[in-house]
Amino acid sequence: MHTWLSSLVTDKNTRAGKYFDLVTQAVIALSLILFTLETVPELASYAPFFELAEAVIIIFFTVEYVLRFAAAGSKRAYIFSFYGIIDLLSILPFFLTLGVVDLRFVRIFRLFRLLRLFKLTRYTHALNRLKRAVDDIKEELILYVVFTLLLIYLSSIGIYYFENQAQPEKFRSVIDSMWWAIATLTTVGYGDIFPITAGGKLFTFFLLLIGLGFVSVPSALLAAALTRQFRHRNDEQPPSS
Repeated sequence: MHTWLSSLVTDKNTRAGKYFDLVTQAVIALSLILFTLETVPELASYAPFFELAEAVIIIFFTVEYVLRFAAAGSKRAYIFSFYGIIDLLSILPFFLTLGVVDLRFVRIFRLFRLLRLFKLTRYTHALNRLKRAVDDIKEELILYVVFTLLLIYLSSIGIYYFENQAQPEKFRSVIDSMWWAIATLTTVGYGDIFPITAGGKLFTFFLLLIGLGFVSVPSALLAAALTRQFRHRNDEQPPSS
């Protein structure tokens, strides 16, 4: 029984496993399409149909979750794995709101239906390679995020001292200045907050130069990691005769 379940829900090389994957992908896509159509005001009269379809889809995902749990070698490992959490969150909001008055704070749980999109990553080889590439550079990305947050904080302090007296309503505090620092470092530059003093403009100039380099760092890291994954995949493939 356990072997049959494993071949159905985890082994994509068997016919049953392939069909199960295809059906699951189709249901995920259908659920997202219905979720999108449900937000169209002109289709409000079809609310009963959307509710019925949502119930059927939830039943499918619930059965899928139970099957994957039963087929898992380590139940605890599956429950707390990335896919296990996504599988649970994709059905949990329905049961949390079942039989409950649709109050405003309850509606926030409906947003979790969007997490079904992440279930597609289980069936996409390209996304799995991307996940492995991110795992390869995880430490570098963490270090990058730490340095970025530190730079944003220091930039907020710097622009605050340059612009606070000239624009006290816009640069009221270091916290208010963080929005400018984020927009400047990411080179977005919305233009809603900008320096007017000579020192602030010079400070912004150097910060923009740093920002150009910072934006390119994660892209370069990810590109290098993906290149390694492609080389690894090509090395594993047997040469064609």
